[in-house]
Amino acid sequence: MKKPVVDYRKLRLSNITSKEYKHLLLLLGWVGYLIMYVVTERFIPESKCHVVHSVVDDLIPFNEYFAIFYVSWYLFMVGSLLYFALYDIKAFEKAQKLIIGMQVIAMITYIVWPSVQNMRPEHFEHENFCTWMMGILYKIDTPTGVCPSLHVGYTLAVLSALFLMKDIKVWKKVFMSVWGFMICISVCFVKQHSFVDVMAACVLYVFLEVLLYGRIFKWETENGEIGQTEN
Repeated sequence: MKKPVVDYRKLRLSNITSKEYKHLLLLLGWVGYLIMYVVTERFIPESKCHVVHSVVDDLIPFNEYFAIFYVSWYLFMVGSLLYFALYDIKAFEKAQKLIIGMQVIAMITYIVWPSVQNMRPEHFEHENFCTWMMGILYKIDTPTGVCPSLHVGYTLAVLSALFLMKDIKVWKKVFMSVWGFMICISVCFVKQHSFVDVMAACVLYVFLEVLLYGRIFKWETENGEIGQTEN
């Protein structure tokens, strides 16, 4: 069994700022984001939001089975960040820095230019487990604050960090890439986001990748670097 690079059994509030554990402070970004999320959801009415829509959205049908990929995003994120925290601190820090950057820019965007999408189906043609999940998600998550899609942005941040890890087999990176791709397109098929939101998230990711690291893409394997696109 692979041994964690940090012994978290010794973690205490008194030593969380030490060199060994200070990377965990990056998780505070989630606290700030959740607070701002509640504020924007509660105090920005839907009537003040700009409708996001494109012709591509009309070509994408609602498909409840993509709810499986959409919901799997939570496992994708938690599992990946936990793995990074245990086995690759640099990957954890990169993913979290990109995520925090996205959180800050997205929340500013949601306040300055609030957005909404009105593509959700009025009723489901079928009743099954997937439509049951979507019914719950629709009730919990309002259709506001959608552009850019953080569902997509966070996925790209995790994949970017994953590609830098040298001790993960190529087939695992390919598997995670396919999984991430399915998550990204699922947001359109379950009508949680417009195609515009997806493209905005991709642009945001590229901007932050270049701003923070001076490159767009880098892939590492056990034998070294495979490919890189420089700024």
